Amino acid sequence: MLNTVRRLALAALFLTSPSVAAQDILETAPAVELPRIEVSAVPADAAIQERLGSIFEHIPGLEDVDVEVRSGVVTLHGTVPSARAGRDVRAMAQRTEGVLFVDDRLEAKVDLDARLRPATQRFLELGGDTLRMLPLGGVAAGVFALFWLAGRWLGNRSTLLRRLGLSDLGSLLARRIVRTVVTGAGLVVALDILDATAVVGALIGVAGVVGIALGFAFRNIVENYLAGVLLSARNPFEIKDLVQVGDFLGHVVRLTSRDTVLMTQEGNHLRIPNSMIITSAMTNFTRNPLRRFDFYVGVGNDVDLAAARQMGVQTLASVDGVLSEPKPLVQIAELSDSAVRLWFLAWIDQRTTDFLKARGEAIRHVKGAFDAAELDMPEPIYRVHLRDSRTGPDADDLAPKAGAKQRSSTGAPLQPADTTVDRTIDAQVTAELASSDEENLLK
Repeated sequence: MLNTVRRLALAALFLTSPSVAAQDILETAPAVELPRIEVSAVPADAAIQERLGSIFEHIPGLEDVDVEVRSGVVTLHGTVPSARAGRDVRAMAQRTEGVLFVDDRLEAKVDLDARLRPATQRFLELGGDTLRMLPLGGVAAGVFALFWLAGRWLGNRSTLLRRLGLSDLGSLLARRIVRTVVTGAGLVVALDILDATAVVGALIGVAGVVGIALGFAFRNIVENYLAGVLLSARNPFEIKDLVQVGDFLGHVVRLTSRDTVLMTQEGNHLRIPNSMIITSAMTNFTRNPLRRFDFYVGVGNDVDLAAARQMGVQTLASVDGVLSEPKPLVQIAELSDSAVRLWFLAWIDQRTTDFLKARGEAIRHVKGAFDAAELDMPEPIYRVHLRDSRTGPDADDLAPKAGAKQRSSTGAPLQPADTTVDRTIDAQVTAELASSDEENLLK
């Protein structure tokens, strides 16, 4: 049959174009493969029409669709609720066995009642389902309320957490975690009762994404909070302790969940992030009540070093506040061209003696003792060359001679000085704690 159709087409072309030979056309024309149309065991038009009509009668909104079938060609008449419904009707007709072509003559309804009827019907169905779900929803709400109350009760059991050795901030964090976990478990159980497990998976996914985003956004805050938990648990310092963190030195005022407040020696408030304190080297000068101070004194090369050391030890021992045990010590630190450096070391008890006062008094006593004994303590010598001869004598004649004494001792006895602890900063810290209601994780 295909060859017959092709020959008829070529014959028509030959009749319209007499200059072209029919044999040439038949030889040069390409062979076109057209789809085959099956004619055996094809459903009758009446069966197709009855099948489609029965389907449309049972679909809400498609009752007005009329179907007419002739020789496998389906013609659709009537109205549909929307253009989307019309596309669905046409797709169903095309999928029906025996249908060769679909002639769509459907019209979409534009009246308000036809458009609102499906939505109204769905709303009524939703209301009915809600009424039927009320008893089950009440049970789910009751289960969630029980879990919520249990989470609050467990979250208030701070005494048990403190018995486990947790600090105030650590117990607070643990209580919040317990409360959140128990309440979240109650929410999952309630949704499972309502057969809304898909919502549970969506909530977990959203919570994970939100947690990652918040983690990146508030990374520094989270780091400082966790560092505050570790600091409150380890207790590396207490209120009024003198600590040094990196280049910062001050007395501890308070520890918060975000930072540590110090009061510097000048009376200024210094806030250091907790994460910096955790990751930096810290020195606590107050934790051990005994503290050693030191200083250097240079003497001339011709001085008897043994006698100078003995005099230095005796002088340090006579200073008010210097401990006899551990004993004061004087060491030879360095030998230079014009002097020998002596290293003086002594211990004090910080509970009764001020560090800076004792060190200053020790330096004053050592200088007075060396001056009284006329021990040479040379100063640096500088030589200035003046090239202009009109200025007078050569500048070398004015330079101090090496080893010459620049200062003489008065021989007056040394007066005792106050070396007791300076409580000025401690009093300011106490006043700050009394006047501020900011949280303090230190007891």
